[in-house]
Amino acid sequence: MDTEELMIETRAHELTDITTDLRAFCGRRASGLVNVFVPHATAGLAIVELGDGSEPDFARLLESLFPKDIDYNHSHGAEGHGADHMVPTIFSPSIVLPVIEGEPQLGAWQYLVLVDRNPDNPVRRVRMSFVPA
Repeated sequence: MDTEELMIETRAHELTDITTDLRAFCGRRASGLVNVFVPHATAGLAIVELGDGSEPDFARLLESLFPKDIDYNHSHGAEGHGADHMVPTIFSPSIVLPVIEGEPQLGAWQYLVLVDRNPDNPVRRVRMSFVPA
């Protein structure tokens, strides 16, 4: 297995597009599977369409699922931090994608994004691991 760890700045972004990083990682490999993993308790991954105006819809979805203005038992950190810890219960911290001849097999309008609402940690680790066919 071949693995690289990236440092991704998420400051002030609930969604951070990491598709370019994914394509660069896979482009140096042949065919197989790529696993993307975010080793954090307040972040996850999603495959979404970007640039079509749906980003505000996604932000509203996150706020409706995980409102920051309610009282959570987990209460350290920034206001609403307990909500941040709920993110990986819906958005998995890992995802596996097929890779064919160095190209991750995303659909025409699909992007891989890091979902992170936690302002306390503006830089996240993302581990990409490749298993050849």
